[in-house]
Amino acid sequence: MGKNTLIRRCIKMHAEKSGNQAYLSLLPLLVENVGLIFTKGDLKEVSEEVAKYKVGAPARVGLVHPIDVVVPPGNTGLDPSQTSFFQVLNIPTKIKKGTVEIITPVELIKKGDKVGSSEAALLAKPGIRPFSYGLVVQSVYEDGSVFSPEVLDLTEDDLIEKFSAGLSMVTSLSLAISYPTLAAAPHMFINAYKNVLAVAIATDYTYPQAEKVKEYLKDPSKFAVSAAPAASVTPAASTAPAAAVEEKKEEPAEESDEDMGFSLFD
Repeated sequence: MGKNTLIRRCIKMHAEKSGNQAYLSLLPLLVENVGLIFTKGDLKEVSEEVAKYKVGAPARVGLVHPIDVVVPPGNTGLDPSQTSFFQVLNIPTKIKKGTVEIITPVELIKKGDKVGSSEAALLAKPGIRPFSYGLVVQSVYEDGSVFSPEVLDLTEDDLIEKFSAGLSMVTSLSLAISYPTLAAAPHMFINAYKNVLAVAIATDYTYPQAEKVKEYLKDPSKFAVSAAPAASVTPAASTAPAAAVEEKKEEPAEESDEDMGFSLFD
C-alpha cells in the first residue's frame, strides 16, 4: 500500500531498468485507494484468501446499502419498554422471559435504499452490523496481461465448453463461405467424398470404395448377411434360450440322420 504517485514512479523506474515494458500496463489501474499484492502462488487461492478477511460495520444514516438487510427472528435482549419502538416500524414482537422477541424475519432495508434514522437505531439496538469492509480484487496481472478477477473462477470444464462453442462457430462459418480451415477441413473432405460417391453411383464411373456400395445397392441381401453378426449381439439372457432352442433342434436331426444311415448300410 502507498501513495499512487510513488507506486507509479517505482513501476516506471523498474520498467526502465529491467527493460520490461509490460509492467507499464499497471499504471492505468492505480486510481483511488488501491494496493498491490505480489505472489508466486496460485492466483485463485490468493483471491479466495483475500476475500476471507472482512470487518463488520454498523449501518449509518444516509448511506446507500449494497445488499438487502433482513432482521432475523429471535430474542433481541431488550426489555419490554422497547416494544413501542418495534411497533412504529411494523415489526411483530412478543414478550418472552422478560425480553422482546421478534416473531418473523423482517426485510428492513432493500438494496440501493438509503439507511434512515429508524433503521439505523433498530439495527444498533441488537448489535446487527450489516455493512462489511475488506479488500476486493479488482484486476489481475500475470505475464504482462491484465484481466478481470472473474477469470479466476473459471474451471477447466468452463474453458472446454467455451472452446467448443468457439470451434463450432468457426467450423460453421468456414463451411458457409467455403473457406478451408483446420476445424472445417474434416467436414469438407467428408462432404466432397459424399459428392464423389453420389456421382459414381449415378454413373458408370467406379473406384474400389464405390464398388462395395454398388454391390449393396444391387443385392440388398448381402447387406442383411453382413448385418446379421451385429444383430446377434444381444443380452446373455436373451441369447441363451435361443442357443438352447437351436441345440434342441439340431440334436434330433443328427440322431435321425445316424439312424437313417445305419438302416441303409444294414
